[in-house]
Amino acid sequence: MTKVNVSLRPIVSKLNLPTVLKTTILPGDSIERLFIATQVGEIFYIGNGDIETFLDIRPRILKLGGSSGGYDERGLLGLAFHPQFYLNRLFYLHYSVAGTQGPGAFPGAPSESFKPNPCDASTLNLKWTNREHQYDHIDTVEEWILQSNGQPHKRRTLLNIRRPFLNHNGVNSLNFSPETGKLVLTTGDGGSGYDPFNLSQDDMEIAGKIIEIDVVKNTYIDNPPVVTRFHELPVPIQETLTVIAKGVRNIPGISFQRFYNQYIKYVGNVGQDLVESIFSFVHYKPIPVTQLIQASLMKTEPDHEGFINLGWRGWEGAFPTSIITGCPANPALNEKTIAYYEEAVRTSVRRLQPLTSYFHEDSRTDKFRATALTGVQPYMGCEIPSLSGNVVFTDLARGPESQLPVRGVLAYTKVRTDGKLNDFHVIETDDPFGSQSAYYVSLGTNLNQTRLYLGVYGSMKVADANQGTVFEIVP
Repeated sequence: MTKVNVSLRPIVSKLNLPTVLKTTILPGDSIERLFIATQVGEIFYIGNGDIETFLDIRPRILKLGGSSGGYDERGLLGLAFHPQFYLNRLFYLHYSVAGTQGPGAFPGAPSESFKPNPCDASTLNLKWTNREHQYDHIDTVEEWILQSNGQPHKRRTLLNIRRPFLNHNGVNSLNFSPETGKLVLTTGDGGSGYDPFNLSQDDMEIAGKIIEIDVVKNTYIDNPPVVTRFHELPVPIQETLTVIAKGVRNIPGISFQRFYNQYIKYVGNVGQDLVESIFSFVHYKPIPVTQLIQASLMKTEPDHEGFINLGWRGWEGAFPTSIITGCPANPALNEKTIAYYEEAVRTSVRRLQPLTSYFHEDSRTDKFRATALTGVQPYMGCEIPSLSGNVVFTDLARGPESQLPVRGVLAYTKVRTDGKLNDFHVIETDDPFGSQSAYYVSLGTNLNQTRLYLGVYGSMKVADANQGTVFEIVP
């Protein structure tokens, strides 16, 4: 693969943690503006070289970082503009709602403390019980409108989802499909580690799925119920939903690349212990939620032909999900045990193979040790010819984190349509950060994917304010 060098051109700095970067054309305007959503609840746009506030919903956002030492995966996680935003002024938000903090699904225990024990069947078949009381928070998906006076106003709530833990809520979680015109919501598996309740493979669970929402169906229900499972939704809402994929652990959105007369879809699945994975697919057959519910009631198997399964929790990328235990006789050795062997067998031929994977441990000189995948975007521009037509991705921090200052990683992989595993290559960048840590937290493009934008933060803690910079990736 070609060696690629780029520069990072700063656009705006001293932001709170940037979760979404995308462009749109404002009604009455003539040029695309870069919009930046922050985890704490602000949305800015760049206009005439200045940064303008589009919307500030910080009072609506759950207090972040309080119970987790400053680190958090909740907040304002999704922003999508309707494809006809210029005309209809509609846009969509996904965020964690203020005042909804609960004790968690394992009350009193750290959310990341769960680890399955292959020798103890009780740890492999846990159930999320007492959901109305044992949960971490509530996420909402809302439709807003930019009023003619320039003030955004909430129109309706599409979904209210109860989440078991604070992590794995997705990020850049709302995007419109250019194929179907539907809003695509990407939800993580609900959190903790190893998906303790196997929500990602359960057809009735909202968690761990990629879901299409038909926003054209103007379904107005005052205060939709807070749910965790599809059958708990009112029928008019069920009828707006189809499921594209399951087996999701945590996901930095979905992106679409025009390829002749069709679109390649890209999704990344954040890994557990072994590997970060990027998947691609062209053809798929979504399953209507009403059909999933009917199959559940009839205790039959829905038609999964053409349905996408990323494999989690039985699989982590191309590998059966393992736990790593120390070897008492030799501390330098680790023993890897397949945690969910039966699930790995059941889903082995039904799952999608990744386009590329990169590893948490990798000694090769031209690779890097992964931390967490934070963005996947195709690049269709010509200013960086070596990247044109390829898929760019970001990792939070080049491991091990003990090496200070921290640096994130840019990398790319080529498009393949034959389903075979692909290699990847690091993109070398200049280093404008000095002694400051630089976690790569988000990646975005403009409307025609000819520009790439990188969100960088100086801390892993959302509670550490104003340490964000957005860059354009340039030759």
